[in-house]
Amino acid sequence: MSEKRLIRCAVYTRKSSEEGLDQDFNSLDAQYEACCAYIASQRGEGWKLVPTRYDDGGISGGTLERPGLIRLMEDIDAGRVDMIVVYKIDRLTRSLSDFARLVDRLDARSCSFVSVTQAFNTSTSMGRLTLNVLLSFAQFEREVTGERIRDKIAASKKKGMWMGGRVPIGYRSEGRSLIIHEEEEDIIRQIHALYKQHDCLRDVELELRAQGVRTPIREYSNGRVTGGAWFSRGQIHRILTAPLYAGRIAHKDETYEGLHEAIIEPDDWADMQARLQTNAGGRLRRQPGEAKRSPIRHVSPLAGKLFDETGDRLTPSHANARGRRLRYYVSRRLITKMGDAPPQHPGWRLPALPLEKAIGGAIAAHLMEQQRSHRLLATPDVAQLRALTAKLTPLIAKLEAGHGETLTNLVGRIDIANGQIGGHIPIKSLGDALEVEATLIDPDCLTFNAPFTIKRRGIEAKIVCGVSKAKVDEVFITGLARAHDHLRRVKAGELVSDIARANGGTQPPIRHKLKVAFISPRIVEAVMEGRQPPELSLQLLLRTPLPLDWDEQEQLFGLKSPS
Repeated sequence: MSEKRLIRCAVYTRKSSEEGLDQDFNSLDAQYEACCAYIASQRGEGWKLVPTRYDDGGISGGTLERPGLIRLMEDIDAGRVDMIVVYKIDRLTRSLSDFARLVDRLDARSCSFVSVTQAFNTSTSMGRLTLNVLLSFAQFEREVTGERIRDKIAASKKKGMWMGGRVPIGYRSEGRSLIIHEEEEDIIRQIHALYKQHDCLRDVELELRAQGVRTPIREYSNGRVTGGAWFSRGQIHRILTAPLYAGRIAHKDETYEGLHEAIIEPDDWADMQARLQTNAGGRLRRQPGEAKRSPIRHVSPLAGKLFDETGDRLTPSHANARGRRLRYYVSRRLITKMGDAPPQHPGWRLPALPLEKAIGGAIAAHLMEQQRSHRLLATPDVAQLRALTAKLTPLIAKLEAGHGETLTNLVGRIDIANGQIGGHIPIKSLGDALEVEATLIDPDCLTFNAPFTIKRRGIEAKIVCGVSKAKVDEVFITGLARAHDHLRRVKAGELVSDIARANGGTQPPIRHKLKVAFISPRIVEAVMEGRQPPELSLQLLLRTPLPLDWDEQEQLFGLKSPS
């Protein structure tokens, strides 16, 4: 009778979580004993236990990068193992693709595997089908479990709960909540204060080093120690932009009200985001003989002074287009995504320069009206009025031009609503600008209101604030004159091709522009006097299909109400 072949069996055990692994008899030990008992029952078939244990505690079955499994495969490659014994097949892997790679590697070394609780024979087609079905269910269970965990985390974060991870500086964790760490809280406040002072991450980094401020030292249960290093610019930026310090919990692209206490007031945190965004991307320049580089600042003079219908602050923002930096004032909720915008007030995104000029113009018009009515000063006399007029004229010019420093000084608070804008002029600032005592200024003249609308000209947004002045569009008038000249020459019998050749062009543009000669006389009169709607331009007229009826034309371009 032939001697049975010796089959060296290695037991592999795995557990996804670390829970319970510190117990004297844990899940890995239970799996190992069950596998050892199974190997002992097969002693008659020549099975023999390999004394080395291959355990992976706290590691998911969705990866093959497991220390115990790696050591096991190395021993298989070295010819020291003939059989892998597992409690369940999903202890070895939960992925079909990973299993296919393992099977190829085991077949190359004539190594097999067996599951103690799942009986199947992989030498037959039915056995392989059974194995694939079991692995499919294992992978499905793993994916469903992952989805359930992700959904639970998302739902918990919507409730403002802290769902674990590395505890941020300034807090300590207690279960599912964060508690302010009194000693570390001062560091967070100090970083915010330094950035408000310097507006430069590099300067904040150097100032922290000069003051000897390092990252807090923390000791973990496994003996690992972190901290004690200098703050880097990346760490400083993450602290400044983390909504967690404003009492929020972030999840993907959304933030939710947290259950923990804020270290930084939400309004201060939102202003910090606007400040960071304004300062971002500033080009550096070096003046002759200057040792230190200073960033070119794109100052927004109305920062912190604008509010929309909901009381939300409009903060500075910018975009870069074709090498140009375009500034905007944007409702804070559109930047921070904090809170849901009411449908009737989705938020403002207004171009900065037109808005600054419009507000400057509204203040200028208000001051001129008060001056004409002799209401600017409480008790004016002739000498004071003459002196005031001399000082008011250059101030009006600066306001109408949207001069940044002038706006910063003369604007207190501006409330923007659809159809109206209102604001307040600080009495001391106005007194300083006019070089008169603040007590001489009538307080009743410091509040102003003006119409406010947004007109669209193609993709361009035109801000109309106050009573719009008549502005003659020379391009429009020139286009009208040329169209009537072309029509006169056509009526005289001249060919369109000859007109085009004489103007150095082709026929289609001439034919297209001829329609301008057929617009309503009322529209022509409005254009000549500068009374046309702000959105009406020559290009808009050329792009718009033009009805033949003059009444319909006037209704189309807003010069006549529908009957």
